[in-house]
Amino acid sequence: MRYITLLAFLFLCLSTMAQSKTTESLHKQYDDALALFFYNNTLRMINQGGDKEFDELIKDVEKMKFLMIDKNAKNFGAADYKKLVGNYKAEAFEEIMTSRHQGKNFDVYMKEKNGKTSGMIVAVNDSTNLYVLDIVGSIALNKITKFFSTLDESSEIGKRIKGFATKEKEGQ
Repeated sequence: MRYITLLAFLFLCLSTMAQSKTTESLHKQYDDALALFFYNNTLRMINQGGDKEFDELIKDVEKMKFLMIDKNAKNFGAADYKKLVGNYKAEAFEEIMTSRHQGKNFDVYMKEKNGKTSGMIVAVNDSTNLYVLDIVGSIALNKITKFFSTLDESSEIGKRIKGFATKEKEGQ
């Protein structure tokens, strides 16, 4: 009986650290989407310039999955996005913020456990791509657009991530 209890406890601990089931399903559906996984230490290593602002942004991120889906190539439309949002809400993610920045729509969803943020989904939608950041942990809400801009292209960190992604695609 002790072993069953121990196994159940371990399973619960692992499941609280897991990415969203909706994100996993989205990745399976669009298996050729650009997918990158980062742990806090990986994000810190990418920050070779020692950008203190970036370190502050990621301090509460345990791990993150980044998906980029080419909406035009995959016929991903408004109805698909609405279904995606519904699936996140079914997983107990609550809509926290909607914003627009540099032609991109940002929708942020948060899941809390015991009064503490346990996960965040940042869905970034523009005319050609859907980006999903599935975060175990959290990022300050007022820093979400800065974080995405940093990952996207606006700094040395973004260039390193894009370079890594390009090498990964070429190696396939």
